[in-house]
Amino acid sequence: MKKNNNFYITTPIYYTNAPIHLGGAYTTIAADVLARWHKLLGENVFLLTGTDEHGQKIQEIAEQNNQKPKEFVDKIVAEFKEAFKMLNISNNNFIRTTDKSHEEEVKKLLTKLYEKKLIYKGHYESYYCVGCEQYLTKTDLIDGKCPLHNRVPELKKEEAYLFKLSAFQDKLLNLIKTEKYEILPKERRKEILTFISGGLQDVSISRLKEKINWGIELPFDKKHTVWVWPDAFWNYISGLKQTGESNFDKFWPPNVQLMAKDIIRVHATIWPALLLGAGYELPKTLFVHGYFTIGGQKMSKSLGNVISPIYLTKRYGVDSVRYYLIRNISFGSDGDVSENGLIERYNNELANKLGNLVSRVTSLIEKNGIEKTENKLLKKLKLKEIEKYFENYELDKALSEIFAFVDVCNEYVQNNKLWETKDKKALYEVADSIKAIAILLWPFIPDTSEKIAKQFEFKITSLKDISKPLNEKVKISKGEILFKKI
Repeated sequence: MKKNNNFYITTPIYYTNAPIHLGGAYTTIAADVLARWHKLLGENVFLLTGTDEHGQKIQEIAEQNNQKPKEFVDKIVAEFKEAFKMLNISNNNFIRTTDKSHEEEVKKLLTKLYEKKLIYKGHYESYYCVGCEQYLTKTDLIDGKCPLHNRVPELKKEEAYLFKLSAFQDKLLNLIKTEKYEILPKERRKEILTFISGGLQDVSISRLKEKINWGIELPFDKKHTVWVWPDAFWNYISGLKQTGESNFDKFWPPNVQLMAKDIIRVHATIWPALLLGAGYELPKTLFVHGYFTIGGQKMSKSLGNVISPIYLTKRYGVDSVRYYLIRNISFGSDGDVSENGLIERYNNELANKLGNLVSRVTSLIEKNGIEKTENKLLKKLKLKEIEKYFENYELDKALSEIFAFVDVCNEYVQNNKLWETKDKKALYEVADSIKAIAILLWPFIPDTSEKIAKQFEFKITSLKDISKPLNEKVKISKGEILFKKI
């Protein structure tokens, strides 16, 4: 049950050690698709994204570039914001962990946990990968190296403050087993249950300031700065509160939090434990998607094999990038991406199917007009299946089903030879069906959907508008080609 018809969705906050790559764009586009879908359902929607800006890696890179850390991250953040604007992301807030309001919220959290004796002073010794910004066990290593970054981690032992994660082991196991804290897809849930059952260790949440000064100062010990997770995770709360306490009351907890599988362990353990310790309600669902691969290798900023979403968008257009990323990969699984793959889907599906349908039909209507009639063609639209796919986060299947109906409409034009018969009633059926297609495609390719809506003189506001017949008095004319063949 959603609270008061509200829907709160988050992306992870993205680390500002380098400009955004396609993996980060993918998560954010998927979040935007879900946000727009829930707007069509008539819900109040809040979409949060942002950047993670503290830590050792940022400090080191800034020093190497003879810059102050804030100066360095400001430039990267500007690039993230430009990318999200280009990708047509409808986020309600963009949180930065260097925002003063965020830093104050983190200090309030840490003070509360310290007073409840859930944070204590001690030492931490473990293998630490700077690339991952997390500690690893010996079993995580392959040939003594971090498997993601192919580098030998540092063995660290130093004074630190620790959070009593171990105290929440049984509670977390119960919440995940009973699906009160839902983790999807199911294989990720099994993975986390196995991980927690192996035993949770208390985690370091600070670093000595003399070593890492680029971070939030611990409110109870000024010799230490906050390390990663209490800082990064608390964005989901501070990002809401930045827009007003009333929004926090309205939207908390998140309905779904999207992330890639490399950060699921900490999201499924440290994050909910911090919330439980501080007395907050847990998010409803964590949905974990897979990795992008290029030639079978995980795409990663650290490995340097990234594709820029800004480059792709400038070259092929925003909707082709959004369409390709969602359509090409089963949501929740790994998938291989390539520029050639994007071009192929662009030409075969966006241009040949959708673009061609709209072009042919508007041209015929401009010459012949339409006459209102019952749209029997619409009965072939599997709307219930599409709604179910969205409910199950099967975004690629929802998109595939919408394009199956595009095929139905193209076949109808072809089989009835509408360029010969000039049947006004049949043309009305196809026009009304295109209206339904544009509404359903709006979460995925909003620019294109809005162009179609303008051509057919209707507004995209609600899923319910699919059942409202198109006004036969609209003046439909052939506009610009939606997708020029590459």
